[in-house]
Amino acid sequence: VQLQASGGGLVQPGGSPRLSCAASGLTFSSYTVAWFREASENEREFVAARRLNNGNTHYSYSGSVKGRFTISRDNAKNTVYLQMNSLKPEDTGVYYCALSEGGLIVSQQKIPASYTYWGQGTLVTVSS
Repeated sequence: VQLQASGGGLVQPGGSPRLSCAASGLTFSSYTVAWFREASENEREFVAARRLNNGNTHYSYSGSVKGRFTISRDNAKNTVYLQMNSLKPEDTGVYYCALSEGGLIVSQQKIPASYTYWGQGTLVTVSS
């Protein structure tokens, strides 16, 4: 499995960019895909996750982005998106998409070590 993240850049406060994570080689029937961000070195923060398990989909978000960010998937394109709205300067960071085979429970979703596959990261800078 390979993940390719894109969509970052310089965004003004209040902006609404969309990040993409294209997956290739994905054959799992159950999996969890998530977005993390890294604002400081060696500190990867959970942002959002989408779990597909036994045909059921579940979404989870960190408290700091809930209501502003939305994770979704386009099955035809095998791509996961992170729609970010009402961006704040504290949303600045390198955003990574990650994938784990199987449906992770919520507590596991927030732990970077739970994921086997990672994209290369895309930088989002929120500044005027």
